[in-house]
Amino acid sequence: MAIDPALRNLDIDLPACPQVLVKLSLLMHDEDANLQSISSLIETDMALASAVVRTVNSALFGLMRRVESVPEAARYLGTREVSALTFEIGLRGAFPPSPLLTALWARAGKRGLAMGRAAQALDIDPWLAHTAGLFAESGQAALVAHDGPTYEALVTLAPDALAQLQAEAAAYGATHAALGAALCQAWGLSGDVATSVRLRPAVLRSLAVADTGHGADRDAGDEMSAPWLTESLSVQRLLVLAAVVDAALDGSSDAALARLCAALGATAGLDAALLHEAVVASVSRLGE
Repeated sequence: MAIDPALRNLDIDLPACPQVLVKLSLLMHDEDANLQSISSLIETDMALASAVVRTVNSALFGLMRRVESVPEAARYLGTREVSALTFEIGLRGAFPPSPLLTALWARAGKRGLAMGRAAQALDIDPWLAHTAGLFAESGQAALVAHDGPTYEALVTLAPDALAQLQAEAAAYGATHAALGAALCQAWGLSGDVATSVRLRPAVLRSLAVADTGHGADRDAGDEMSAPWLTESLSVQRLLVLAAVVDAALDGSSDAALARLCAALGATAGLDAALLHEAVVASVSRLGE
């Protein structure tokens, strides 16, 4: 996937992937890797290791007892979840903190965790799903770093996600989705993950067309949905899963989630009932 030409006009330095995360990515693709090797890698960075243990003990994971070490956290969570958590903490640390980003990372952590857990029942790679959920709105961090107060004001004034994307394009010539995809590329993540981050707005527009009753308008519907329906099945499934998980995190009713699963599931070859069940179960496991 080529970098959006519009990004070349923006003087934004995307942070390099922390070295420990580069090594972790290689381990995650090594069939001989195990919990011990992953734990040992995380423990080479004491700040990261302590953050992993602290986060595992938070309400988000709802463990029955406190863990006191990275190996113990890895045994509780498993390879994927402890690795994805490490990526989340590394991504947070790559950008300066701000109130907007604190909220963004909290949502990203929940989205990634829910997507990774739901993916296991849907024939979707859990590691790709978790990473796609984590990086879905990561481009916002780049815009905060680039133009902090002004960008935060833009987000405050935008009434919804689509309005925010339009405002970003008008102000910067690129959206956070394009920047997030570029960040995925810069960090060497899967092309499917980068593409799903870039095309997230296309799914939002598809849903907006359906919600406004223009779904029967073939031209409008095709224009909004074609960019993602022509992608690989893997990308389509990541996009559909992300849309349903986001709706669940936003508090959509069970009936509304079922309708969304019915509308989107078939487009990506997913059983609507199974998609609904997997997302509801994974989101319900998230701590308050």
